[in-house]
Amino acid sequence: MSPILAAVLQMLALIVALALAYRPLGDYMARVYSSTKHLRVEKWIYKAIGANPSAEMRWPAYLRGVLAFSAVGVLFLYLLQRLQGSLPGSLGFASIDPDQAFNTAASFVANTNWQSYYGEQAMGHVVQTGGLAVQNFVSAAVGIAVAVALVRGFARARTGELGNFWADLVRGTVRILLPIAVIGAILLVACGAIQNFAGIHEVGQFMGGTQEWNGGAVASQEAIKELGTNGGGYFNANSAHPFENPNGLSNLLEIFLILLIPFALTRTFGRMVGSVKQGYAILATMVAIWIGFTALMMWTEFHHGGPAFDIAGGAMEGKETRFGVGGSSIFAVATTLTSTGAVNSFHSSFTGFGGGITMLGMQLGEIAPGGTGSGLYGILIMAIIAVFIAGLMVGRTPEYLGKKIGTREIKLAACYILITPALVLCFTAAALVLPTPVNSLTNSGAHGFSEILYAYTSAANNNGSAFAGLNADTQWFNTTLGLAMLLGRFLPIVFVLALAGSLAEQKPVPATAGTLRTDKPLYAGLLVGTILIIAGLTYFPALALGPLAEGLAS
Repeated sequence: MSPILAAVLQMLALIVALALAYRPLGDYMARVYSSTKHLRVEKWIYKAIGANPSAEMRWPAYLRGVLAFSAVGVLFLYLLQRLQGSLPGSLGFASIDPDQAFNTAASFVANTNWQSYYGEQAMGHVVQTGGLAVQNFVSAAVGIAVAVALVRGFARARTGELGNFWADLVRGTVRILLPIAVIGAILLVACGAIQNFAGIHEVGQFMGGTQEWNGGAVASQEAIKELGTNGGGYFNANSAHPFENPNGLSNLLEIFLILLIPFALTRTFGRMVGSVKQGYAILATMVAIWIGFTALMMWTEFHHGGPAFDIAGGAMEGKETRFGVGGSSIFAVATTLTSTGAVNSFHSSFTGFGGGITMLGMQLGEIAPGGTGSGLYGILIMAIIAVFIAGLMVGRTPEYLGKKIGTREIKLAACYILITPALVLCFTAAALVLPTPVNSLTNSGAHGFSEILYAYTSAANNNGSAFAGLNADTQWFNTTLGLAMLLGRFLPIVFVLALAGSLAEQKPVPATAGTLRTDKPLYAGLLVGTILIIAGLTYFPALALGPLAEGLAS
């Protein structure tokens, strides 16, 4: 079987699996967030944290819950790392330095999972399972909760109430993420991923010396790492490591977990607003971009540029032979079009244009299908922008789902789409101008520029993948990337919840003959165009200096 045919068959199998899970999971999540009943275990949790799950919250209170919970998470994870050397189960590893501990705490709480450390050489069992794995669950649940709050803003009228953050957080963790992650972990163990609490042990001879590995609860962390679009690996090689991702079957399973909830949330959205067609329109937009980016990535990586590529069947540098060009390309697009950041190959070793595609996927805002929750609320912001543009074309006040998009709404949407590019470009410019940060570069020229641009793109968009080649374990990068991750996560959430509150207070506007049909293919096409044009106009100059220049020169 040719490598290209194998890649196409993998893509088809993935689409079929996602299609089969789409409706039941989407409907289930809609019932979870619409139910008024609480499970017994959920009641115990509410009692323990002193929360009243039945109390409705307006957007400022909902936001305070998000920020307070996340702040406590950052502090707890920071202290856990700083005290690691004194904790049992640390495998003899020392406590983490302050700048790296801050970076890691900000990273995992912000659902970014950027790692400037070697997992198998720095973090013991307690930090991995009691700190990082826990944040993999709750940071994903926070994202879904914010998305659900925005959906309620569209669905409700004449009220500023958006639900209860604590109820949404607990339900997302207990009823959605935990059960699916358990099943995913069992399947990964069946595929060959490890799951134990073994210490450091010798595994054999390597280049004249001994080679040692430590065990860990890898399969369970790997499952939620992908399902929650987190991305932080137990080992430095991430999903390229055979303990995390043993074979082609596990690779396909991990991609499925990455895409599962973000795609299914469009069905949840349609159910909660009372129109599944609206959900299908958002889904069509996501799928069109995802398939288009995957096809383009495969073309760039399978494109033969000489005898070495001909023999290897494509650009195999930096890719695992057990996955090949096809499995690596599908994974790379899935992880950068979502906020996952997991890698099964090194994006720095992709062709110039291939590396550019991974960057552009993040720069779109990671909305095709995006992260758990963040993908849905991100594309709904773009949907509002698209409706506003259509309204300008016909000279009519824009409406979306029966809500008028007025001055307040469009200002909040504009702030949302501007904050992340501002963080990426400003931090990148500062790192290039100052004398110290550029010392971390391995490469010069266009590729060196891409290393820094990719790092801040990944951090501010809460992706977490790295371009490799950049030594990010310095005080400058640990601090600035940590700030980019926190600001890139929580400032957009402020605008999303403020927008949700504004929409919930409105009186529904009845549809008329002049109302733009947002459940039709024409609108989906307009939305795709809006997304590509906004990202292109924002980032094209930076991309031209990095991956485009490198690709044209090769």
